[in-house]
Amino acid sequence: MKLHFLGICGTFMGSLAQLAKALGHQVSGSDQGVYPPMSDQLSAAGIELISGFDPADIPADVELVVIGNAMSRGNPSVEYVLERNLPYCSGPQWLRDHVLGERWVCAVAGTHGKTSTSSMLAWILDYAGMAPGFLIGGVPGNFDVSARLGETPFFVIEADEYDTAFFDKRSKFVHYKPRTLVLNNLEFDHADIFADLAAIETQFHHLVRLVPASGKIIYPQSETALTRVLERGCWSDSEAFGDSSQLHGKPLQADGSAFELCLGSETKATVNWGLTGQHNINNACAAVLAAHHVGVSISTAAEALAQFRLPKRRMEALHRDACQIEVFDDFAHHPTAIETTLAGARAGLAEGQRLIAVLEPRSNTMKMGVHKDSLVASAAAADQTLWLEAPNLGWTIEPQLDDSGRCYHDAETIYQALQALVHPGDRVVFMSNGGFSGLPHRFADWVNGNWVNEGAQR
Repeated sequence: MKLHFLGICGTFMGSLAQLAKALGHQVSGSDQGVYPPMSDQLSAAGIELISGFDPADIPADVELVVIGNAMSRGNPSVEYVLERNLPYCSGPQWLRDHVLGERWVCAVAGTHGKTSTSSMLAWILDYAGMAPGFLIGGVPGNFDVSARLGETPFFVIEADEYDTAFFDKRSKFVHYKPRTLVLNNLEFDHADIFADLAAIETQFHHLVRLVPASGKIIYPQSETALTRVLERGCWSDSEAFGDSSQLHGKPLQADGSAFELCLGSETKATVNWGLTGQHNINNACAAVLAAHHVGVSISTAAEALAQFRLPKRRMEALHRDACQIEVFDDFAHHPTAIETTLAGARAGLAEGQRLIAVLEPRSNTMKMGVHKDSLVASAAAADQTLWLEAPNLGWTIEPQLDDSGRCYHDAETIYQALQALVHPGDRVVFMSNGGFSGLPHRFADWVNGNWVNEGAQR
């Protein structure tokens, strides 16, 4: 079948296009910007990429147009598809109809940690010899692609609650028919499409309704919003984690880089890994329980976690050297994710070392000001915080800042400020759900070129 993907460079759509290519379809696609890392993956897969949305770029003999949720009415290619009555569908619908089929779907949903937890789960299953397929909203550190078909019935998917398409306003995840479902957490987000937390809870309950009686729902005991969701009705087995009587992670190091997997008072396994933070320990517990549901022992899962590497842009180390200037790039953009990530980064520092956070609030929810009252406080673990306040933010951060925070209006000024601020022992964490104008990699290159092992600047 000849397919054309509109919005192909988005993480989900690009991954979907790779699966379509692997199934033997002829695949092309267009997007407003053809950019890495997804453009690199698509090119490696032999998929034709077209920049822009000129209707003339849609093949005349196309058999199906797969439309991403970033596409809206008024887009020239969308209008062309509707006017010519071309066959079309959403990405999630195509995935359900052509990939998921009768497979055992392991879905990971929640406001935070979806990419990390689904990457953990895919790696645990792969380590256990189960060769799963997967589609993940990032590039997992243990694999070189964001999606693959796999060789067994098992398929791991990052289950996003964002809407499906301009013509289907249900959450993407209602198309995925999971048998094993992880609900990591639930907070208000995506204010551009959800009126309030209750509206998101309704979508999550639609997802719960799809799990068969023989399936399993895995969730943290402490999440009140998820408790409300399950109290609306649950027709399958469910298992909580995090409480001392259930599976939980007991830190052996303050930064979470080593922990025990405990079932009640019994230690089932010990994990030494390169990750930090209680949030990652919680993600690990969820992934271990999901893997156990499909037949992987806790001890085998722990062995896999010891070799787990975070996906790109999840506390991705861009620079480390003997003088201990560290530069990390992270995707966190919700106050809770910022707080937990920085807490993990803080816990790993010795006395006298500084944590410097550089943040770019840019999501649609941030621009609407939904989290403006809690955003600055979420970075409290940092000794110094540099904020990029873009002209389109819609509100100002500066009135909330104390002496530890500074507000800037362009990436170049932040770059110069960091050069004057940083010294040996600092840990610098960039946080944005966008490219941050290339600042994280640019600063890491500067550190690499301007500091020697003794800690003196060249």
